[in-house]
Amino acid sequence: MQKKAMQRKNIIWEWNSVVEEFLGEEELEGGNLRNKKDKKKNKIIDQQIEKEKSQQENKIQILVAGTGDSGKSTFVKQMKILYKGGFSKTEKKLYRDIIRENLKINMKRLIRASEELNLNLQKINLPLVDRFFEILQEKSDEIITEEMKDILVSLWKDPTLKETYNSRSLFQIPDSTNFYMDKVQQICKINYSPTKEDILGSRIPTTGVKEVILDVNEQKWVIIDVGGQRSERRKWIHQFDSINLMIFVIAMSEYDQKLFEEQNIYRMAETLKFFKKLVNDKLFKHADLIILLNKIDLFEEKIQKVDLNVCFEDYQGGLDKDAAIEFIKDKFTSTIQKYE
Repeated sequence: MQKKAMQRKNIIWEWNSVVEEFLGEEELEGGNLRNKKDKKKNKIIDQQIEKEKSQQENKIQILVAGTGDSGKSTFVKQMKILYKGGFSKTEKKLYRDIIRENLKINMKRLIRASEELNLNLQKINLPLVDRFFEILQEKSDEIITEEMKDILVSLWKDPTLKETYNSRSLFQIPDSTNFYMDKVQQICKINYSPTKEDILGSRIPTTGVKEVILDVNEQKWVIIDVGGQRSERRKWIHQFDSINLMIFVIAMSEYDQKLFEEQNIYRMAETLKFFKKLVNDKLFKHADLIILLNKIDLFEEKIQKVDLNVCFEDYQGGLDKDAAIEFIKDKFTSTIQKYE
């Protein structure tokens, strides 16, 4: 069915505000969900999609986009928790394995990064490093053996690896790494079942196109999560022609971090370039737009030390948090073309 031409409605919310109003009974704290006693009805999305009901036969297509590690897949998980009641036993088992695998992957990244940064681990831990890499090469039915668990616990106590983690803007590693490393003992227990918080922070790159279908207020929401890495974007960018709402997620704290694919480009600069291309594509000109400013808590901590002009040379607001946020908002919204 042909859609009527409409003026796109551009909205910006910081992540905490969206979670409080949009997700209703859940709210984000420090990058993680916590339950609220007072449930709130969904307001924002209802307003956005009300006009689409008759045209789309109660089917609303929502595209969640952003670059890699922006937090878009976490947003989709939150929606699933809210409207599908969480995760099945099978899904929890899958996430348990992902979380355990991430422990090894991220410890490897920390060790390699410490070497590149010329940060020396304590001598007592050097044999553990050697054994860690030996175990990675061994075949085992267990994702993490008892020996590997003990090595992870010991290495994470090394101050050098903590220092390396705190220098993560210089290399690629999830911000949530410390959260999981602090829980190695628990995660490696035989009866471990990941909590909602554990699942939300787990990391596996989105490849291709993934759909989550939710029944909300007698409507069917098709939430589409797409790969954010450069190689993935080429696969899906022209597959959609009936999107009602685009939610674009921006990782605010990544302004001083470089791309995994190209180390001379800052991630937020890449995000801006991708945003401009995506939102101005004629395929999406009738879709309403929500811009989510994610990882605000990490951004507010970082902006006190690292000037935004490392990424945007025209920024002159210094270490002022509010000035930096407004600059980023203006930077993105100024790229949006107006359609009639």
